[in-house]
Amino acid sequence: MPVLSTQVNKEDDNKKTDEELVHLRREIGLLPAVSFIMGTVVGSGIFIAPKGVLINSGSMGLSLLVWGLCGVLSLFGALCYAELGTTFTKSGCHFTYLLETLGPLPAFLRLWVEFLFIGPAATSLVSLAFGRYVVEPFFAPCAVPTMLIKLVSILGMTFLVAVNCWSVRMASHIQVSLTFIKIVALVLIIIPGVIALVKGKTENFQNGFEFESLTLDRLPLAIYNGLYAYSGCSYITLSVSCLNRNIPLAIILSMVTVTVLYVLVNVAYYTILAPTELLLSDAVAVTFATYALRGLDSAIPILVALSCLATLNGGIFVSPRMLFVGAREGYWPQIFSTIHIRRHTPLPALLLMYPLMVIMLISGDISQLMSLLSFSDWFFIALATLGMLIHRYRFPLHPRPFKVPLVIPVTFTVVSFFIVSHSLYSDPWNTGCSCLLTLSGVPVYYMTVYHFCLPPTWRRIFSKSHNCKAF
Repeated sequence: MPVLSTQVNKEDDNKKTDEELVHLRREIGLLPAVSFIMGTVVGSGIFIAPKGVLINSGSMGLSLLVWGLCGVLSLFGALCYAELGTTFTKSGCHFTYLLETLGPLPAFLRLWVEFLFIGPAATSLVSLAFGRYVVEPFFAPCAVPTMLIKLVSILGMTFLVAVNCWSVRMASHIQVSLTFIKIVALVLIIIPGVIALVKGKTENFQNGFEFESLTLDRLPLAIYNGLYAYSGCSYITLSVSCLNRNIPLAIILSMVTVTVLYVLVNVAYYTILAPTELLLSDAVAVTFATYALRGLDSAIPILVALSCLATLNGGIFVSPRMLFVGAREGYWPQIFSTIHIRRHTPLPALLLMYPLMVIMLISGDISQLMSLLSFSDWFFIALATLGMLIHRYRFPLHPRPFKVPLVIPVTFTVVSFFIVSHSLYSDPWNTGCSCLLTLSGVPVYYMTVYHFCLPPTWRRIFSKSHNCKAF
């Protein structure tokens, strides 16, 4: 009997030691956490969105306020997603959070729009920015052929799809290398702008706040464009695997740093370029480089294009994996849950999404794609934080390793729903199309997932199509 007791004690000690080792192995420091989060958030949006923010806000001063406001909202959203990520540790991000808090229908609709247009639109949007920054220097100051931009965009997108099909390790190495280039590109833009501002070049800031050009129906579109540049905040829990006590501080430091960088980049743009010059430019960083970086004007487009590739690679990496989790849970066709037997990549999901990416790239432009993407994306982000509030109310004793003050999710959710609803008035065509495409998933859900009310023959047909497998 004492031997048994000793064995049990030894087993308990070994178990405790293993748990401690696992816990130590999962901890990360403050600096790595800040690096991961900044690498996730900083993307191509800062090179795409400034024109949209300025044209919809009406003045430089108001556009800078919009950039600051979007930074605060994104900080609130990042903190909310940090709570969601620690409360629900299963993979799947948006799909998992909606499934656990609001139920299967909203979770399925998130998968539906991710496959139908959020994933393809986001990929096409960044691909077009990449193509424009590659081609623009060869044609400046003449107009760039649209078909050439789209051809280069398709080539860049195809290359990264092939990389993600071939090797996860290769895709991750590319991402790490290109993340460093993002920061270099931002710094190269900020430095000459700040130097010119210190030297007294402030004429573009005269009458910076022109409220007569502000219309409330366009303001949500300005915020949409700004929020696009911060859109990686909802994927923070994918970048940081274990949210320990350092993570709240890491989120605050990283999001404040990104906001300051974004505001300084726009200040640099406005210092060197007049508002009319910025609005007439389709590649703002290229135009900026021709004025401010005469010795390095050929380097900026290359750096920006590589930064766009980093964002594009991240989107191609993340989007199929959400569909993979949905298929594994039975809410999406089973073929999406299969992986390549040797490469260990979600090959079917990538190849099935690729044609939609190409079609959307050929048929859309940057402003149209941004409006189409932003409505549904932010609608489901708002739904996720609303679900977090409902889950707090229904299950107050559920363990939450990290919990944000109530005012943060309430503020973020209310503002997000206000922006989403007001955008239906501001841009009824694109947001209306986005809304209709989202709602089109409701009958699909009842035909494929919740099909118990259908006739037996229909149930057999939809069950076969839902359970189709790869060869």
